[in-house]
Amino acid sequence: MSEWKDQTALITGASYGLGQAFAQALAADGANLILTARSGDRLETLARTLRERHPASVTVITADLARASAPEELFRETERLGLQVDLLVNNAGFGAIGEFHHLPLARQLEMIQVNVTSLVALSHLYLQPMIQRRAGAILQVASTAAFQAVPYFAIYAATKAFVLSLSEALWAEGREHGVRVLALCPGPTATHFQAVAGTAERRSTKNMQTPEEVVEVGLKALARGRSHVISGFGNLVQTEIERFVPRDVITRVAARLFRPFAAQ
Repeated sequence: MSEWKDQTALITGASYGLGQAFAQALAADGANLILTARSGDRLETLARTLRERHPASVTVITADLARASAPEELFRETERLGLQVDLLVNNAGFGAIGEFHHLPLARQLEMIQVNVTSLVALSHLYLQPMIQRRAGAILQVASTAAFQAVPYFAIYAATKAFVLSLSEALWAEGREHGVRVLALCPGPTATHFQAVAGTAERRSTKNMQTPEEVVEVGLKALARGRSHVISGFGNLVQTEIERFVPRDVITRVAARLFRPFAAQ
């Protein structure tokens, strides 16, 4: 029997990339889905496709997690519909490339709202009933950028460092209550993220992992009760090597790698 058969998964940022891949994988595993993102039309199209291919219940709730009130509104709507969330996939997030002082402050604060504040709110709201049931799981999409500072991608990397640290702490707390928490840390992945971040023109997707590969790694690690997982052997090796190199050296190397993207 599949782990998520007849369970309900809430996926944020479900209209593109990893979110869409999570929806497809979990529906194939027998899960019922709650899909949320800003793009209602894309969500409805995805929902129709999933219903045609799988015997799954798919609920669409349009929400903009850049709005401070959105997590509470989303939680109240799932409660109103009588939907018990067994797996929360906090996938919504975005990046922006450029020098910190040049990027619009409003855009950077919006990034913190989506990548951090809304993630914290949703985790807090849905974790409480999971603890009461002594069952459930939260999968947070972090990044390999969580392991070091990234000049010209400063706020994004900082938000993902927060997600990784929070997730590992919640993993330890949740274990006492029968709840699993995982931080999934992919490297560059062939998704819509590159276009939003502003790196698509200079970065080939040839050697990137596919969303499906990343999702498979994440769900397997969650099943094993891991606190975090780095997707991709090359990404794992790179991250492990960085542990033995002075942080200022790593930061200077990252600056050289990302400066060309900022100069677009």
